[in-house]
Amino acid sequence: MTAILPITETTEIFYPSGDGEPMAETYDHVYAIISTLEVLKQYLTGRQATVLGNQFLYYSQGFLRLRVAPDVMVIFDVAPGGRDNYKIWSEGQVPVVIFEMTSPGTEDNDKSFKKNLYAQLGVKEYWLFDPKGEWIPEKLRGYRLVWEAIYEPITDSRSEPLQLRLAVEDKLIGFYREDTGEKLLLPDELVAALDQEVQARQEAEAQAEAERERAEAERERAEAERERRKEMEALLARYREQFGQLPE
Repeated sequence: MTAILPITETTEIFYPSGDGEPMAETYDHVYAIISTLEVLKQYLTGRQATVLGNQFLYYSQGFLRLRVAPDVMVIFDVAPGGRDNYKIWSEGQVPVVIFEMTSPGTEDNDKSFKKNLYAQLGVKEYWLFDPKGEWIPEKLRGYRLVWEAIYEPITDSRSEPLQLRLAVEDKLIGFYREDTGEKLLLPDELVAALDQEVQARQEAEAQAEAERERAEAERERAEAERERRKEMEALLARYREQFGQLPE
């Protein structure tokens, strides 16, 4: 009979990073996850923060089954960059904001178990996004931690920890900076904006070059006119020396 060894402080525990389950039910959910992940990663570049997507969050040391896989989670005051999984006791920080891209298949788990768990862990904001509007008519629903383990609905569409305003934009979440009102662009929107900026710069440079060429041509024309005037004045001076003043 094989003896079962207890987990002790010296036992090295392997915490799996995946369970073989798909990221999400549909393309719309996958795209909403990836878009939110990339937008927030770009927004938090340069800060002591990380954004993780669909990765295990372990919340009790030594208990491998006590885990969830939030679709997107933002953690402050940790080293930037990816992880295979996230262990709260190892990193020392609880996620500050969590997003779940929900559907009728995950509705019960998202609005009960996960909501209660995240509140108990101290996650400051919990957002549910239903890209197809299948069970959340307004598609986006948020909760803010108001006191210990208690969530209340967010009514101002603001993420206080992120200092962003959130808006439903078809099947995606739109994020807007509170300080400038500027929209955080998706990767393809960033590329398009960069292309437009490059094109505008090239057009401005071409226009400036054309202006320089016109100015140079005008300078050369004025210089040639001055030379012709000098020649005429010299010719007129020689004529006067030989023949006197021109008749009026």
